[in-house]
Amino acid sequence: MESPASRRLTPQDYKTLSLAALGGALEFYDFIIFVFFAAVIGELFFPADIPEWLRQLQTFGIFAAGYLARPLGGIVMAHFGDRVGRKKMFTLSILLMALPTLAIGLLPTYATWGIVAPILLLLMRVLQGAAIGGEVPGAWVFVAEHVPARRIGIACGTLTAGLTVGILLGSVVATLVNTSMTQAVIHDGGWRIPFFIGGVFGLIAMYLRRWLQETPVFVAMQQHKALAEELPIKTVVTQHKKAVVISMLLTWLLSACIVVVILMSPVWLQKQHGIAPALTLQANSIATIMLCIGCLLAGLAADKFGASKTLIVGSLCLAVSSWVFYHFSARYPEELFLLYGLAGLGVGVVGAVPYVMVRAFPAEVRFTGLSFSYNLSYAIFGGLTPIFVTVMMSVSSLAPAWYVLALALVGVAVGLWLRQDISHADALPEAPVQQP
Repeated sequence: MESPASRRLTPQDYKTLSLAALGGALEFYDFIIFVFFAAVIGELFFPADIPEWLRQLQTFGIFAAGYLARPLGGIVMAHFGDRVGRKKMFTLSILLMALPTLAIGLLPTYATWGIVAPILLLLMRVLQGAAIGGEVPGAWVFVAEHVPARRIGIACGTLTAGLTVGILLGSVVATLVNTSMTQAVIHDGGWRIPFFIGGVFGLIAMYLRRWLQETPVFVAMQQHKALAEELPIKTVVTQHKKAVVISMLLTWLLSACIVVVILMSPVWLQKQHGIAPALTLQANSIATIMLCIGCLLAGLAADKFGASKTLIVGSLCLAVSSWVFYHFSARYPEELFLLYGLAGLGVGVVGAVPYVMVRAFPAEVRFTGLSFSYNLSYAIFGGLTPIFVTVMMSVSSLAPAWYVLALALVGVAVGLWLRQDISHADALPEAPVQQP
C-alpha cells in the first residue's frame, strides 16, 4: 500500500495545481501588462506640455509603485494567511488584483479629470502591488501544503512556470493589439482592451478558486491549536534569520535573472547589436517558453536529487548558457533563437527556489516568513537591478553577462550552504490523500 509521502498526485492535487497556476498566470499578466502600454498611458494620464523625460519618469514611477507596495501588502496578507487560513488570502489576492486592473481600463484620462486621473492610476498600481505581494508566496505555500512531501518540487515548479506564462501572455496580447490596431485607435481606447481582458479573466479565476479546499496542513494546525500565538512576523525576524537570508538570496537570483535575461535582453540586443525588434521579441518568446520548461525540470530535479544539488548544477548551467548567449548572439545572429532559448532554459533553475523557501520555515509562520523574505528582496533587487545593469553598461556592453554570472555564483553558494541543516522540512506535515 502506497505511503502518504510517496503517493502519486491525485486528481484533486492536479485540480489544485491547475487552478493555482492559472490564477497566478492571470495575476502576473495583470501586474505587468502596464509596462507594455507605458508610452500611451504616459501620453494620456499626464499633461501634454511637460517634457518627454518627465512624462516617462512619472509613468514608470507609477509602475514602480506596484513594486514598493509589495512588501507591505504581502506581509499583511501573509499575517492573516497564517492566522485565519491560506485559502481566504489566496482568493482575496486575485480579487485585489482583478478589480484594480479592470478599473485601470475604465479610468478617465488627464484630459477629462485632470490631476485626479494619475492619482487614481497610482492608487490602482498600489493595490496591484499589494495583491501580487500576497499572491506569489501564498500560491507556493498553498500548493506545497496540498501535495505529498516528495512532490513539492514539481508543484512549486509548475506554479512558477505558470507565473512565467503570465509574462508571455502579456507580451502576446500587447503584440496582437499593436499589430491589429493603428496607433491612433490604440490611443483612442484600444489600450484599455488588455486591462479589460485581465480584469474579467481574473474575476473568473477567482470564482474558480472557490472550489479549492483549505490546505490539510493549516487544518491540522487549527485542530491541534498550533497556530502562531504571537505576531508571525516577530517570530520570523527573531527566530528564523538564516531562513530569511537564504530566501532573500534566492529571491535575488529569481527576480534578477528574469529581469535581466527575459525582460532586458531584447532591448540590449536592439541597442547594442542592432538586431531588429521583431526578431528579438520572437527570440524572447522562445526564451520565455524554455524558461517555463526549465522551471518544471528544476522542480522535478529538486524532488529527485534535493535542493542543494539542483541549485549547484542548475546555477552552473545558467552561468554557461547565459555567457554563451551574451557573447555569441551578435557574432552568430542566425543562431539567436537557439542561444536565447538555451539561456531561458538556464534561467529555469529559479523553479527550485520556492521548493527551498517553503521548507525553510515551520508551518505556523511559513506564509509570513516566505512573504517577508520574498517581497522585501524583490522590492530591492527587482527595482535596483535594471538601474545597476544600465549603469554598468556604460563601462562594458557585456554588463548583463557579468551580472548573471554573479547571480549564478550566488546560486552555487546557496546550494553549498543548504548542505547545512537550515531546513524545517520536518515541520511540513504530510498532506493526506484527498478524494477527488
